[in-house]
Amino acid sequence: MARFKYKGRDRRGKRQGTVSAGSRREAMMMLKEDGMRVIEMSEVSESILTKDISIGNPVKLQHFVIYLRQFATLIRAGITIVDATRILSEQTESKNLKKALLGIEQELRQGNPLSEAVARYSKIFSPMFINMVKAGEAGGNMDETLERLAEHFEKLHFTRQKIISALAYPLTVGVLAIGVVIFLLVNVVPTFVNMFSSMGSKLPAITTFVLSASSVMQVYWWLVVLGMAVIFAGFLFMRSNRKRKYYLDYMTLRMPIFGKMMQKAAIARMMRTMSSLFASSVPILQAMEIIEKIVENEVIAKVILEARDSLEKGRSMTEPMKQHWVFPPLVTQMIAIGEETGSLDEMLGKVADFYESEVEAATDRLKALIEPLMIVFLASLVGAIVAAILLPMFDFFTQFQNSY
Repeated sequence: MARFKYKGRDRRGKRQGTVSAGSRREAMMMLKEDGMRVIEMSEVSESILTKDISIGNPVKLQHFVIYLRQFATLIRAGITIVDATRILSEQTESKNLKKALLGIEQELRQGNPLSEAVARYSKIFSPMFINMVKAGEAGGNMDETLERLAEHFEKLHFTRQKIISALAYPLTVGVLAIGVVIFLLVNVVPTFVNMFSSMGSKLPAITTFVLSASSVMQVYWWLVVLGMAVIFAGFLFMRSNRKRKYYLDYMTLRMPIFGKMMQKAAIARMMRTMSSLFASSVPILQAMEIIEKIVENEVIAKVILEARDSLEKGRSMTEPMKQHWVFPPLVTQMIAIGEETGSLDEMLGKVADFYESEVEAATDRLKALIEPLMIVFLASLVGAIVAAILLPMFDFFTQFQNSY
């Protein structure tokens, strides 16, 4: 999609603005349909200021779920895909989704199928979405496919929000604790240094330690900020390459307390995706290839690749899973039962339901445990600094009273 700057005239008089389209001709046609007589048009070259910058998917998951629900409702009501796409582009709150839907509408008006149109926007529409839409077009049940997609992404969003809420609290309190400690050591503690020096008495060990930490922090406080920035940059660096991300994901899954929760969330996401793809009659090998790309965990993606190779050789897909620690016996047994009974999508859905409920329970337990621990942690840090300041003052007042 390119952006074009135009000047023209319509019933309201002279107007100017920008429009996104696949070509100059498409932009002219779009404006003509809106009753605009174009006088001048030029393509806007992308720069750092005009280019869309996004981390991860540029469309929020809740906006995407709303789009799918409304799309399915409109199709079921007998509205054509072209008109439904136009209507949804006008009312969506996501700017990136709106821009994509405008381009998809033009593709549809040119006679291209929906699956090909959305495939041009791979940053927004995942391979799973594209292939399920293709299956819906072939089966003539697009409304059911869209409902299934909406349910899939809705449950995915719910599980992800649970994980984020469980991790956000300790991270927030941890950053707050570091900020409070730096502030106290740099701005508050130094004001008492001269007072303690004039006392002439031996200071408690905790006071000596805090004063030493304060003198160091006043000079090297920026090292703490730099260290946090380096950790964040290192995290992004590890995620930027699949081989490096494998080790990052491995360490995440092996973490105490949080590792099990992340493992269950990843399995729930994988099982839910597999169930949705199989229920939409996507071929199993193609479905495994899609899951490998969108599972968001390289440890699991490697096992899925081995499972796909096992299927291509005529063996069961569960063989590589049974040999890997990341998949509990429940998962492999349920998949094996699904393969034998021909109800693989149903079994996968049950496994996804089980692990989604496990993630919900685990996050609730974790939040209930972490909140008081983090409060105690923050109070201990601040209390230690306050105690280091007050103890010498108490000793001084005690000596002063005893001398009279």
